[in-house]
Amino acid sequence: MTVQEVQFRNSATEIGRIAFSPDDSSFQQRTANVAEIAAAEAEAVDREARFPRKAIDAARKERLLGAQIPIEFGGEGASISEVADMCYALGRACASVGMIFAMHQTKVACLVRHGAGSGWHESLMRRVAAEQLLLASSTTEGQNGGNIRFSTAAVEHAGTEISLVRDATVISYGAEADGIITVARRSESSAGSDQVLLAITRDDYTLERTLGWETLGMRGTCSAGFKLDFKGTADQIFPVAYEKIHAQTMTPVAHLCWSSVWAGIAAAAVDRAQLFVRKAARGSGGNTPPAAAHFTAARMTLTKLRAVIAASLQFYEARGRDVRALSSVDFQSSINLLKVETSELAVASVMHAMRTCGLSGYRNDTDVSIGRHLRDVLSAPIMINNDRILASIGPATLMSTVPDSLCD
Repeated sequence: MTVQEVQFRNSATEIGRIAFSPDDSSFQQRTANVAEIAAAEAEAVDREARFPRKAIDAARKERLLGAQIPIEFGGEGASISEVADMCYALGRACASVGMIFAMHQTKVACLVRHGAGSGWHESLMRRVAAEQLLLASSTTEGQNGGNIRFSTAAVEHAGTEISLVRDATVISYGAEADGIITVARRSESSAGSDQVLLAITRDDYTLERTLGWETLGMRGTCSAGFKLDFKGTADQIFPVAYEKIHAQTMTPVAHLCWSSVWAGIAAAAVDRAQLFVRKAARGSGGNTPPAAAHFTAARMTLTKLRAVIAASLQFYEARGRDVRALSSVDFQSSINLLKVETSELAVASVMHAMRTCGLSGYRNDTDVSIGRHLRDVLSAPIMINNDRILASIGPATLMSTVPDSLCD
């Protein structure tokens, strides 16, 4: 791409954002508008384990659900860094809203990167931008736990028509979504690892609830289990093998967006810890409480967490179109370890915040309560279990050489 082409593309992107922003405001301001509504209903969403409808409706109004869609399909071409910033802000306001937004944007990223050139998927992109459709994910089924690189259910073919019946043990906000991006075996004769990705919309499938969602935290994601019964056309299968989608987009974007939400939860807890220390110092003539050292630890852990995410975002954006780099053992190991490290750091930061506030943070009826944040962030290490990830990448890390310098 020439310098002139880059300049033209950048100008077109900026013009597109101005044209499609509802009130000509920035992503940051529009996200702040949604975050304000999310924060106002966060306690009720958690207490009642209900879908955060007001916040998601606000995201639709601000046209954030289609922000990633390219300008030529009616979107605004938001970058992964811009999306991650939105996830951070929303996670800071309400963990469930942030995670719903992160999962939706991961599906949109797959659609944008791997649906180009397919008439059906390009049409769906236009619909996401125009109608602000909410997309859910169905990658977990039966007894396979978090192993999304193996599918039991297979696509059945009958000419150009296809069907799929899937025991989906988790479909976050499935009952509220306008469409689902799901993975399956390519055909009944295919191996479990020979997978395809499908984009299906509400009028193509039915959901029969099989499992509830009575959990410690992340209650507003409404991640119930369903029997998914789909009938549609072969055009709805992505034109790229799932193996490539998984490595190039699904895993990197999911881990970057999830990590940003967890960082947002940690930031909200640190905010409350800071408020506690300041109030305690004012009430004692400027003397900080004994647990103030935990606030320093919470703040420094959050700083490290944000830095790790920022470095990974920069790496991914710089090599976003380099298929060879994204498929390398080093990148795949690092993007999986990102999820492990950020989830552990987020939990540590929130725990330090809790210990800063002591009983005031432990209580649920104070302005510095950390209970909801701790319950929500504890989902991070078990959302695709860290032990599973570490076990799966162990052999790959043995193949990587130890860097000779700090900059390698």
